[in-house]
Amino acid sequence: MLFCLTANHRNTESDILAEHDYVTGAIVLATCNRFEAYIELEEPLTAASSLAAEAVFEALAIRVGADAEALRASATALSGDAVVHHLFAVSSGLESMVVGEEEIGGQVQRALGTAREAGTTSSGLERLFQRAAHTSREVRAQVDLGASGRSLSRIALDLAESRIPDWSGVPVLVVGTGSYAATTIHALQARGADDLHVFSATGRADRFATRFGIAAERDLHAAVAAARVIITCTARYTLRPDHFAGSSPRLVIDLGLPRNVDPAVEQLPGVELLDLERLGRHASLPELGAGAHSLVGSAAAAFTAESEAAPAIVALRSHVHAMLEGELDRLRARGGDEQAEAALRHLAGVLLHGPSVRARELAAEGRLGEYEAALDLLFGVRVERRDAAGDEDQGIRLA
Repeated sequence: MLFCLTANHRNTESDILAEHDYVTGAIVLATCNRFEAYIELEEPLTAASSLAAEAVFEALAIRVGADAEALRASATALSGDAVVHHLFAVSSGLESMVVGEEEIGGQVQRALGTAREAGTTSSGLERLFQRAAHTSREVRAQVDLGASGRSLSRIALDLAESRIPDWSGVPVLVVGTGSYAATTIHALQARGADDLHVFSATGRADRFATRFGIAAERDLHAAVAAARVIITCTARYTLRPDHFAGSSPRLVIDLGLPRNVDPAVEQLPGVELLDLERLGRHASLPELGAGAHSLVGSAAAAFTAESEAAPAIVALRSHVHAMLEGELDRLRARGGDEQAEAALRHLAGVLLHGPSVRARELAAEGRLGEYEAALDLLFGVRVERRDAAGDEDQGIRLA
């Protein structure tokens, strides 16, 4: 059973969720504007979902100081294949603040990698996230989501062009050293920006600056005072009015959610603030190809059908392989060679391929029961299934 929770918070690690006995795997997707916890549970839906929700709420409360009751009150439940569909849509950029943004697909796969390193992933989550990556590539290959790339930073800089037509010689400060900061630096350099600076409270500014050939800053107040454009790409701290001195014209671009910039900054003389809310409202976006959502829906349905068909496929293969091993034992007893053994194994694989494909097709058509009845009738193979409640996916989304 899969469980998903989405919130505008971050810094909750997968290990704090995976430590619970009823959790078999956990992957946390945390970006500057998204927090999602994907959890695989081994207990039935009614028993484990409430426990998983409490675990995530408590983890959020511990890590970000948020009130668990407030988070719980804003939760919305998802069920069935909605968790699968949601992740596929997220990975394809269809659930982003700016639809079609390109960074999220990589962030989804980095979340999987982080969970692998932490030892918190599971076979079910591995398959789900790998299929999400495949779906994302398929969507981008077949549907026009913006051939030049749909990153938040590029769109923000496009909007800023009306204020700054020539980026050469313009002092720009990037606050943060994560993936969005890297994308922002690439986008700025592509526009001819050559006076770039980076600040980070984590001590990674020097290495980041060396990587991109820009200047590292250690004093945030001084760096803000010297910059004409300030772009925030971090959720670790917030720029406040006291970070700004003087009244020189400055454009502040806030790519964080929650905000990286106190809204009061916009009231300072000479300061203009461009945040994600304005980006989503004013960015000139092309219409998505009509097939994007259809592709995601089809991929999610196929994944769900495969999951539903898996027990029947496994039961049939186990039955065939048991018979195969018996025949191989007899072959070896008669002095059979390796080529004959390999031929029998190949034949078994060929014979199983067609029924396996048909199982997935019938599952997608809602006729899996007919397939399972046929297995019982023809081969005496009975498919072992968990309680029906445990076969559903459960998700909770926090707005």
